[in-house]
Amino acid sequence: MNNGNDFAPRSGGRGLLALFSFSILFIACSGTKMLDSAANDEYHPVITHTAVIKTNMGDIEVELYGKDAPKTVLNFVGLAEKDVYDGILFHRIVPGFVVQAGDPKTKDPSQRSTWGQGGTSIYDGKEFEDELNPEAPSYQRGYVEGAMAMANRGPNTNTSQFFICSGPNAKSLPHKYTIFGFVRKGLGIVHAMEKVRLDNSIPVEPIEILDVKTKELIKVTLDK
Repeated sequence: MNNGNDFAPRSGGRGLLALFSFSILFIACSGTKMLDSAANDEYHPVITHTAVIKTNMGDIEVELYGKDAPKTVLNFVGLAEKDVYDGILFHRIVPGFVVQAGDPKTKDPSQRSTWGQGGTSIYDGKEFEDELNPEAPSYQRGYVEGAMAMANRGPNTNTSQFFICSGPNAKSLPHKYTIFGFVRKGLGIVHAMEKVRLDNSIPVEPIEILDVKTKELIKVTLDK
C-alpha cells in the first residue's frame, strides 16, 4: 500500500507555504462559548468547530481550527455533513506514529490493493491546496500526539484523507501536512487502534467510521 500514489505522511523534506486567493470571515455563533484547546500548551489556535468521530472501537472527539486552516476544516465538516465518512475504514496504522483514514475506496473490500489512493472533497471532488502558515498556532505546535492533519501525496493534493498523530515518532514529520485539529477526548481509542493485529499496516479486523457529527462554534466563510 505504500507506493508513490498513497496519501501517506512520511518523514523527510521541507514544508511549503501555500498562497490563497480568498479572504476569510469569522462570525461567532449565537449562544456558543469559546473553547480552550485540550492540548493545554502555550499555543492557542481558535477552535471554530468540534467533531465526534464515531468508530466501532469508540468515539474520538476533536477540535477543529477553521482560522488556521479554513478550507481544510470546511472540507472536513462538509464531507461529514454529507455522510461521506460513514463506512470508511482506518486503512493505515503505524504504532507510535499515525492512524489514518478517509479513503472512500476502503468501503469496498475488492479495492483493498488500492486503499490509500482514493479521496474526494467538497470542492467538486477535486484536490485542494495546503494551508501551511508558519504563523498559525497549530503549525507552530506541530505534529504532537493528538494532532489531526491532512494526508496527501504531494503539495496541494488534499482530499478527504486525514491522520491523527498517535505518538512521538510523528514529531519528526516535515511541515508538509495541513494541521487542522486536535483530539479533545478519545486518545485512548487511538492508542487501542495501535494494538490491533495488522497486515502491512492494515487492521486485520476492520476499524470503521460509523458517523461523524460536527458542531459549529464560529462561522467560517471563504469569500473568493
